[in-house]
Amino acid sequence: MTMADKEFPVRSPNGGYPPPAERADRRDLAEAIERGGGLDVSALLARAGGDVATATAAIARPGAWDTESLTAAVIQVADRFTVEPLGPDTDFFDGGGTSVAAVQFVAALARELDVHFELDDVFADARPRRLAQRWLGARAEATERETPSPVADTVDDELAQLMADVAGADRLPFTDPPERVAPRRVLLTGATGFLGSHLLLDLLRGSDAHVVCLVRARDDADAVDRLAAALTRFLLPWSPEVRRRVTVLPGDLREPNLGLSEKAWAALADEIDAIVNVGAAVDFLRGYRSLRRGNVLGPLTLARLAATGRPKPLHHVSSIAVFNELGIASMGEDDPVANIGKLVIGYDRTKWAAEAVLRRAREHGLVVTVLRPGGIGGHRETGAHNPRDLNSGIIAALSRFGTVPALRNLHVAPVDWVSKVAAAIVCAPTAWGHNYHLTGTPTTLEQMLGESAAIGMDMRVRHWAAWCDEVVERIRTEPVPELESLAQVLGSPTARHPLETMASVPAATDERTRAFLRAHNLPQPVRYGARSQHKTLEMLAGTGLARLPRPEDPPYLWFAETLVGAIGPVDAAADTSCTLNLRLSIASTHQLVAGRTVDVGGELRCARLHDGPLTVSGVASVRPHDGIPMRHGLKHPLMHYRLSLRDADGGTWWLSGYKYAEARRTIIRQARTLTVELGREDQPGSLAGEVAVPLHTYLHDQIDGIQVDPRLSERQRRTAKLLWLSWFGSQLGKGLLEPALRVGTELLDLRRNAKESR
Repeated sequence: MTMADKEFPVRSPNGGYPPPAERADRRDLAEAIERGGGLDVSALLARAGGDVATATAAIARPGAWDTESLTAAVIQVADRFTVEPLGPDTDFFDGGGTSVAAVQFVAALARELDVHFELDDVFADARPRRLAQRWLGARAEATERETPSPVADTVDDELAQLMADVAGADRLPFTDPPERVAPRRVLLTGATGFLGSHLLLDLLRGSDAHVVCLVRARDDADAVDRLAAALTRFLLPWSPEVRRRVTVLPGDLREPNLGLSEKAWAALADEIDAIVNVGAAVDFLRGYRSLRRGNVLGPLTLARLAATGRPKPLHHVSSIAVFNELGIASMGEDDPVANIGKLVIGYDRTKWAAEAVLRRAREHGLVVTVLRPGGIGGHRETGAHNPRDLNSGIIAALSRFGTVPALRNLHVAPVDWVSKVAAAIVCAPTAWGHNYHLTGTPTTLEQMLGESAAIGMDMRVRHWAAWCDEVVERIRTEPVPELESLAQVLGSPTARHPLETMASVPAATDERTRAFLRAHNLPQPVRYGARSQHKTLEMLAGTGLARLPRPEDPPYLWFAETLVGAIGPVDAAADTSCTLNLRLSIASTHQLVAGRTVDVGGELRCARLHDGPLTVSGVASVRPHDGIPMRHGLKHPLMHYRLSLRDADGGTWWLSGYKYAEARRTIIRQARTLTVELGREDQPGSLAGEVAVPLHTYLHDQIDGIQVDPRLSERQRRTAKLLWLSWFGSQLGKGLLEPALRVGTELLDLRRNAKESR
């Protein structure tokens, strides 16, 4: 949900604060609930242990309320869930309410006052007077069939507040530009967030700077604990070296002077020489008013800090959400942003307003760099991701339900690339003062479908609105509680607007970013495709969010393999014929990339084991041990079969078999011959031998006989065959070349040694 949703205790009914231990328990509970996903009233309150009032109860006292009395009653209920007492025009979230508290607040209004609101109403505008007016207007419509006008008034009022916030930048002092030198002491906000934590580490890796992290916490110890927990959560190190170069400063981006005393503010302004703002509340449900303190007034406060004392550069992480206008023609780094009147959701408006504030700050002499990522995907190496991010939810839904919205361009880049580029810009004085798009290379619908098919996931394309409805229904009916937060977003007519925009938005351009990367020998923009998502998909599947193809699913591709030969006692002649009729299959190409394994099933016939056939199950690994030679370097493993055998009487056996590459054997024979060892379950091997694929069946079964899931289109089936043959051929080719390369290397070593001895 938001960076602001996890800090404050809920007031007790008598207006006091619970004791510290209870406050900590409540905060931990709120975090656990929000990590588990979902804003569904019944589900959240059930998990929080609260009572649930139904939202369909009849209004008990129609006409009993007027605006003033209902406002007062709403305040009385709301004050139990906020840190500070609310006034009639104080937003619930500005008073310290959290997303979890908002759910409890809505239920309490229904239970105690018989006044019912949708969560969207509270997230859009949670001022008590406005809530009262909205509810009374809805009642008037229901009883008198009159069309109320509060919605239009709310929109106008919100825009008026936004423009007033932007005008606050006019009060910034005029200042000289900062000295263009690499920063030595950097203030970083948002370090406990997904991008912020990675950016912290990249700033430390890419420079000698000391980083001061502003962390919202009760005290110094709590701030350190929160930062350490965030880094650990995202699989980043919290080592003594990191701790030595980081100062953790308790504060609050949403508060005047960052929540610092005048003395601490002055000291901070004097000691830092650069500011990096990553802190923001990312929530597509809440309205502008409930997000403005951190997302708009926070950057304004940082601009004032940058102008206090020695001038300092300000680097602000914005978003391409500033272009989220339907029908926008282009999205270049210096192109005009959207018409504010056409931005629908509160989050987009706050990002627009923050940039407007900082454009005015530039006019006052400040050097402001604006960094605009799109969606931020998981780390390509570790798989670390933000489970509450909309893009994580969409990726999980695609993998689980097999449907994709008809999007024109998906702007998502892996967090490790976004963070590395952002850190490089912060540390390069010649790059300051411009706009940069850190969106990576956009993914088109065609690319998404092609890559999905390549890993065995057949996708149906739906209109974005139909896709939203289908995903919400399936999350609720299957059910998939881990994706309840995505259902809440997609079920909100306002919050689903980003998807509508993605259906038509052009590709963002990034000429300045690419030029910077070339000049500094940094990786060019990457696309967050299937290969980049590999680790993240595995982690999402591990938590139940995503679903990858499984061995029990219908296979994606399969073919037959027949092996004929003989076995006998270990260290004796192989005197008993043995035949294996196998089916080798894969559930998806992800299985190949992740572990280079193939599923094996079928039967084995051997009179020495049993009169009847034995059922075979197991896996075969391709180039096990990366082809490292076995048995004194003479044999390089091509494939390793690890099979379980079961006879009709319930007896069980194990079979281990290798296909080897050896320099002195013919290539065709190496790929066909399997050296096997067998034994009773939990006993050492007692039988051994060799079986091989008959030459006349090899081409017929393993190339011409490849079968692909008939549910795929003809084009997808052809692609699947080509992918398998190219992948397996490349692996087999590497394995067959390894012995020859090893022999060549050893001959060169012998020749060099001979020369040295002479």
